[in-house]
Amino acid sequence: MKLVRPGFDVADSIDAMLGYWDRELRCRYANAAYKTWFGRSPDTMEGIPMQELLGPLFELNLPFIQGALEGRKQSFERLIPLPDGTVRYSLASYFPDVTDGTLRGFSVHVADITGIKLREWELQEACSRAEESATRDFLTGLPNRVNLLSRIHEATASAAKTGMLAAVVTMDLDNFKPLNDTYGHLFGDRVLQIVGARMLSSLRDRQRIKRLGGDEFVLIVPNARTRMGVAQMVRRLQETVCQPCVVKGVPVTLGLTCGVSLFPEDGSTAEALLSRSDEALFLAKKRNKGGIVFASH
Repeated sequence: MKLVRPGFDVADSIDAMLGYWDRELRCRYANAAYKTWFGRSPDTMEGIPMQELLGPLFELNLPFIQGALEGRKQSFERLIPLPDGTVRYSLASYFPDVTDGTLRGFSVHVADITGIKLREWELQEACSRAEESATRDFLTGLPNRVNLLSRIHEATASAAKTGMLAAVVTMDLDNFKPLNDTYGHLFGDRVLQIVGARMLSSLRDRQRIKRLGGDEFVLIVPNARTRMGVAQMVRRLQETVCQPCVVKGVPVTLGLTCGVSLFPEDGSTAEALLSRSDEALFLAKKRNKGGIVFASH
């Protein structure tokens, strides 16, 4: 039984380049796909030097060509511009032809994997969005508490190496609850968005600020030189956050009360420093809202 009709070339029906190149890198066989990929029909491919066919791609492929000429199978990915101006992402494979210990040339198979790569990139983008969503507060855009302890640990490890200080600053908005209760949660959400934007604008490293939830925030200060330097940074943040604003026609003036713990004097672990800064915040809210209290005072 005949499997294919007379004159039918199976290789020419495949949308993948199939070719054979001798040791001098001259083409000895090419299927019809070379017409689509390089604009050359099989009859014009006979004897053409690989460098002439590939043009600028030749130098990029040269390490793999040399590997094939040394008898090693090669596989690699490459972007290939087509004659019609489009680009295909390809998977190329070189198969050495060795007979009685002598390399005669190598076969080439180049497949279009553009669809696979597009799906791969879409999946990577979706994973990045999911990770971003998991670690960022949806309301304010600030990083959330997911990796808070690891960030504090990074700051203390850096401070331990440099002999400097690291600070954990726990912060709470003053007068937020009455506003939220009076004007509603949507009003409160808008206030928090403004606060979040102001905090982000005042810091170079946005990963240093975290929203714990509600109107509570944490600032991590790595490699601080002095306690006074930490206090000055916190005051600048307070000044930025507490600028008056108008939300839905309502004048709003907030305060920001802060409790500060320092590494190494207030603790050597992230948990201990966070606990001490919470204690300092509690004292600050009792003594003087809008102030700064250090755990060691």
